[in-house]
Amino acid sequence: MTTADPVASLRAAVADAAAELSGNGSSKTFSFDRPPKPEFGDYSTNAAMLLAPSMGEPPRAVAEKLGGLVEQRLSGELERVDVAGPGFLNLYMSDAWCREALGAALAAGDGFGVGHPDAAERVLVEFVSANPTGPIHVGTARNAAYGDSVARILEFAGHAVEREYYMNDYGTQIRLFGESIKARARGEEPPEGGYAGDYVKEIADQIEGAADADPDDLARQGVELMMERLRESLARFRIRFDRFFSERSVHESGEFQRILDRLEEQGYVYSHEGATWLRTTQFGDDKDRVLLRSSGDYTYFASDIAHHAEKLSWGLDRYINVLGADHHGYIARIVAAWEALGGERDQIELLIMQLVNLLERGQRVQMSKRAGEFVTLDDLVDDIGVDAARFFLVQRSHDTTLDLDLALAREQSQDNPVYYVQYAHARIASILRKLDAARLEAALSAAYTETLHPSARALLKRLLEFPDEVASAAARRAPHRVTAYVHDVAQDFSAFYRDVRVVGAADEGGDEDFRIALSVLAQRVIARSLDLLGVSAPEQM
Repeated sequence: MTTADPVASLRAAVADAAAELSGNGSSKTFSFDRPPKPEFGDYSTNAAMLLAPSMGEPPRAVAEKLGGLVEQRLSGELERVDVAGPGFLNLYMSDAWCREALGAALAAGDGFGVGHPDAAERVLVEFVSANPTGPIHVGTARNAAYGDSVARILEFAGHAVEREYYMNDYGTQIRLFGESIKARARGEEPPEGGYAGDYVKEIADQIEGAADADPDDLARQGVELMMERLRESLARFRIRFDRFFSERSVHESGEFQRILDRLEEQGYVYSHEGATWLRTTQFGDDKDRVLLRSSGDYTYFASDIAHHAEKLSWGLDRYINVLGADHHGYIARIVAAWEALGGERDQIELLIMQLVNLLERGQRVQMSKRAGEFVTLDDLVDDIGVDAARFFLVQRSHDTTLDLDLALAREQSQDNPVYYVQYAHARIASILRKLDAARLEAALSAAYTETLHPSARALLKRLLEFPDEVASAAARRAPHRVTAYVHDVAQDFSAFYRDVRVVGAADEGGDEDFRIALSVLAQRVIARSLDLLGVSAPEQM
């Protein structure tokens, strides 16, 4: 076994055997999974059933032949192979293979699970992008946790990732923000459609002479002060950005007009009823979209076009934009604009986040504090902590509504999934603290002799799934898969620790070195998984 990914080596051996059996040096993509029950083997593949039609033989007969070739390639690593059902090939791995697999995963160190794609991509992930007219609310906090976790996972999977925050600091809402600050400085109510939260009064108090200042100047200063607060909230939430892009900048620089002129030369822009339109229907949208209203005001869509034109100029391989639930009808026009600007459709991904409901013991609640009518990210972190907030907010797929039970998130019990996982990590740390550095090093470099207990085998196989789990989470933009996986690891470790002794294993005839080493790998995988979610891995609880 020469690879840091033992399961990948097994899969490759089966693929090579299938290619040889097919006679043309190639084989179809086949499944290679852990069966639902250990009595069906350690790994199972449907390769024979996919080969059977082209070979003109019954699947079970093909599976018998394939099993023979696999046994030749994996001599000494297999206990046996069986043909099951309509033609599944089940592999039962030897204890020797398990011991060697553990050693290979440990030898990889921090590189275990790191992706090495054939074509690493330069990826921009744009997320959060809350209007700088108020604090980040809990719905946007879900965007933040999700976008950052996707970026972390993509980086671990081998891609070059940049993070961007798009500041909506131009237009009507910004003008209203400036007017609201002035009204609060005067002790008056904000204008219709303005901002009424207590934070507006706090900002007004920070700006000298706000009561008599120009609303546009107040808006600029207010945005700067609000962005300071937003940066502090995001940093507390363990989120960083490589850049903050200003919507205002594309208008003040004249860049949008140059883009508009170019689109008009290409025949994509026209005038109608005093407004300026983009022919998005030419690229699959259901109707054309307004860029410049008859009033002379630019639409949000116009700003988005300038923003996306800048992204195209960077030469990105992929642009992922995480949007709020209210943007569902926006996808077609953005993709159309991207193509009008010269981009490829498969370069851009627009991911729509669904809403968050806050629950208390199953009952929907409102948790309104200083921010007005919504729950802020800071409110949430104050209540349940960063770790619970980060974990719970990515526990479900981004395209489904999330119910976050605050009472459960506060609990320090095994019912709380993030506490359960962190406790498993802390338990392993406690076990390893019983060993000095020399003893631990000896265990990690020993020649293992363990006859595996079923719980040890189950834990090892779960840990060996880590590279595939991360690759799948990256490909599917699915951090929730990591939350489920790391919880399963914690469960398997708990069963292992319940069933066998680690320190002192020799007293019951076990291999202490192997069990220590298996615990170390479990700790590493749990810590890495939590880090991909922006969650800490404490050594004491």
